[in-house]
Amino acid sequence: MKKAMIVGASGLIGTELLELLLSSKHYSEVKTVTRKALDRKHDKHKNIVVDFNHLSASKHEFEVDDLFLCLGTTMKKAKSKEAFYKVDFEYSVEAAKLAKQQGVKRVLAVSAIGADRDSLFYYNRVKGQMEDALRNIGLPSVILFRPSLLLGDRQEFRMGEKLGEWLFKLFGFVFIGKLKAMKPIHAKTVAKAMLKEAQNKDPLVITFQSDEIKDIGY
Repeated sequence: MKKAMIVGASGLIGTELLELLLSSKHYSEVKTVTRKALDRKHDKHKNIVVDFNHLSASKHEFEVDDLFLCLGTTMKKAKSKEAFYKVDFEYSVEAAKLAKQQGVKRVLAVSAIGADRDSLFYYNRVKGQMEDALRNIGLPSVILFRPSLLLGDRQEFRMGEKLGEWLFKLFGFVFIGKLKAMKPIHAKTVAKAMLKEAQNKDPLVITFQSDEIKDIGY
């Protein structure tokens, strides 16, 4: 029986992942690190409310086997590039470093399709930098997931994603061949893939594209 931690458990993927981990026979304890308390009671669940700018104050809590990084925001919500960078890069990398200090075996992180540290697009560039940083920390296993447009019931409204869902319903038939990786994917499918890959005992540094995630989490 293992211990898991989710950083970003209140988001679309993190919410789905929490339920899967709580019902999984592989885990005796599931910790969630959040800015606000979660309204989710379960014998296996421990919610740790933190100030993400002082994450190291809770470093002892990072003694887990599997760390799931599901943090992510938007430029609109963050309101500045600096704030966006803090959430999508600094907080995730800091959490991974703290977990490494405590002997974590696996870090599984949600990135994004098109992640590239040299991208012309700021969002993709930050995601690519985050990926590179996780690979270079010296962790035993780093498993990265690059989903495309996420489907699911968000607590917040995102116009771009709703428009993408609508377009996919109308023109989903065009997502074939090389465009298959661009096909929208449900958050629960990503969460299932993360749970499944967390049971791989081999030391891995690997990246899964959106179509590969769908095959794993189907």
